[in-house]
Amino acid sequence: QVQLVESGGGLVQPGGSLRLSCAASGSIFRMYVMSWYRQAPGRERELVAAIGSGSSTNYADSVKDRFTISRDNAKNTVYLQMNSLKPEDTAVYYCKATSITGSASWGQGTQVTISS
Repeated sequence: QVQLVESGGGLVQPGGSLRLSCAASGSIFRMYVMSWYRQAPGRERELVAAIGSGSSTNYADSVKDRFTISRDNAKNTVYLQMNSLKPEDTAVYYCKATSITGSASWGQGTQVTISS
């Protein structure tokens, strides 16, 4: 399994921006589908964005045009650029790696809080 470490969370005012990073171990990072999920208190974990090995992307409707997922295979890192943040974006954000066999690994999560 791949090991994932997220960073970049914090407290931001509404309308602000944050960039999350997820660093992965392993030499076949480029083969993984990488995703960001989030879980707010009392809610189910939900998919925010995903990027394939060929860099195709998809987003939850709630974050389209505000969030951008990207990957740097040379650094074994996936990013989530979050702009125009809203209080409803407050959640723990998790990074997920899915291998070509379908096995999944999760990071420990990073807290994002949007509040004035």
